Amino acid sequence: MPMGHQGMVASPHYMASTVGSFVLREGGNAFDAAVAVSATLAVVYPHMTGIGGDSFFLMYSAKDRKVIGLNGSGRSGREVSSSLFKDKGLSRIPDRGVLSAITVPGMVDAWWEAWTRFGRLPWDKLIAPAIQYAEQGFPVSRDLYRWMCKDEQWIREDKTLKEVFMDGGRLKSEGSRLVQSELAATLRLLMKEGRDAFYKGPFMEAMVLAIRADGGLLTEEDFLSHRSNWVEPLSTTYKGDRIYQMPPNSQGFSLLLMMNILEHFDLAGIPRDSAAFYHLMVEVVKKAFQYRDRYLTDPDFAHIPVDQLLSKDFARQLSEQISLTPMEASPFLSSPMGQDTAYAAVVDDEGNAVSFIQSLYYDFGSAYVPEGTGVILQNRGSFFSLDAEHPNALLPNKRTFHTLMPGMVLRGEKPYLLLGTQGGEGQPQTQLSILTGVLDYGCTIQEAIALPRWVYGRTWGQASDSLKMENRNLQSAAEKLMQWGHRVELVSGWDGIVGQAQGICIDTNGVMYGAADPRGDGLAIGW
Repeated sequence: MPMGHQGMVASPHYMASTVGSFVLREGGNAFDAAVAVSATLAVVYPHMTGIGGDSFFLMYSAKDRKVIGLNGSGRSGREVSSSLFKDKGLSRIPDRGVLSAITVPGMVDAWWEAWTRFGRLPWDKLIAPAIQYAEQGFPVSRDLYRWMCKDEQWIREDKTLKEVFMDGGRLKSEGSRLVQSELAATLRLLMKEGRDAFYKGPFMEAMVLAIRADGGLLTEEDFLSHRSNWVEPLSTTYKGDRIYQMPPNSQGFSLLLMMNILEHFDLAGIPRDSAAFYHLMVEVVKKAFQYRDRYLTDPDFAHIPVDQLLSKDFARQLSEQISLTPMEASPFLSSPMGQDTAYAAVVDDEGNAVSFIQSLYYDFGSAYVPEGTGVILQNRGSFFSLDAEHPNALLPNKRTFHTLMPGMVLRGEKPYLLLGTQGGEGQPQTQLSILTGVLDYGCTIQEAIALPRWVYGRTWGQASDSLKMENRNLQSAAEKLMQWGHRVELVSGWDGIVGQAQGICIDTNGVMYGAADPRGDGLAIGW
């Protein structure tokens, strides 16, 4: 496990981590490095993220001694409506294609906002490494190749994706060089002209023209009006530490509710590999998800009673409904959602810390690229409901229920843990696993990330009430859980279905410990 005193970077791709460490060594701060890492991930991790997607930044400013949130999620287009889809004979928004790309990408603006407020190095130095990887190429990683194989159908159906990810009618192989020339040109424009090149001017106009020509719904006005939002993070206490998450439209409050419920149980007396542990975790998840699904949407369009949901008394009431000696599991069907995301974290020698996450929603997002741009657009808007009574009902200029949720824990008013993960429905569950691993079971951040994980509900657009568990000698626990009424699916011991997490832990002496998930292509670098 990497250790350091001067800086630490952890990301899901080793090249992005290398870029972040280089920026720190060149005199940049954590905010500079976070932007550079994010931009590099948009190139080398194209199946999970890109400049056609959204991002959330949870930041600790050492100067201000404060945790600050930046919501970089985009809103639906002003011409978008439920009736428009219903008139096309659709009962739900498509998962792929140009009609799934109905929200403005927010990530580029989030980079700009974070950098202009907190950055130190020139903008071009932060974007240049991403351009180099896009122009000169990089080796197709094991994880990228696996997802290319899974999504070969969608890659073949889009002209740009086919040109980038295929060679001679076949998918590029693992280790082959992946060049993204059109994306490089777009990034070079952003390097020269800043965020405005993406949201106003000739490039934006050409991108919208291509979207409209292909039957899409976004307009120039949608891009012109886009802005990220600086927000006050939500927090709760757990055994003396303070845990921070982004407020709605992020699902982060569900994790805080879970931790509040868990305070009423003695985890020290429950072995981590026991059926009792997994039962408790799943029942806590079910309780939190019921309220998440009941309320979560854009807070500009509906009241979300966050104060009530995060009150300690409410958590106590919910904890009393959970039995550790169950007769049967409680019923609950989770919402179907995508799971493909990239999380990273950076800490510098001044004490600044950035926990950030970005996504295209599904793997390769909408699987649609406006011609000539190299930009894979997200399909985040496909999670809107066409039911007018649904809390996440589709309306113009609205942000959807968002899975992205970077986490941070403060101990003694200073950052102690930065954590996050890929995985849609699994994000709060994996953070729950990591937090209990560190705070209750005495694990290091690397050990906590490596613990056998689970995920209840989802995945890849499918609703489910099953509990998927990484099987590392957990057959007997699974059998007992099934006796209690849980639907259990044992998956491989190190399974991609539980996502890929990263984290940084800073002890009271200022030593930084970095961790990348062994399930993926990530790397932690410290010095």
